[in-house]
Amino acid sequence: MATPDRIAVRGIRAHAHHGVYDFERERGQVFLVDAVLELDTSAAAATDDLARTVNYADLAQRLHRVLSGEPVSLLETLAQRLADVCLADELVDAVEITVHKPEAELGVPFDDVVVSIRRARR
Repeated sequence: MATPDRIAVRGIRAHAHHGVYDFERERGQVFLVDAVLELDTSAAAATDDLARTVNYADLAQRLHRVLSGEPVSLLETLAQRLADVCLADELVDAVEITVHKPEAELGVPFDDVVVSIRRARR
């Protein structure tokens, strides 16, 4: 099996209100998302036709709406919702979603909190 082609959109940023704690829901914080799609881009390359691949500008808008939308408690839930957006496109075979929460309050110095998931079409 050939290595799948990949399209990546990294660093989609939004101020959102996800989190378990009331203070996270009230004041919100910055979240970032990376999405790496696996798909076959050969038809798009052969025809130079955007309709035969994923329009990453449209995808970024859809992911941003979820990221900045309805709050959830867990980053795992948010990552799944974002993966579902990607897999709704029939061209996408699999996706890796990484959610960054760099402003989480851990009580110790840190650079980032990250949850990554990979989901594939069944």
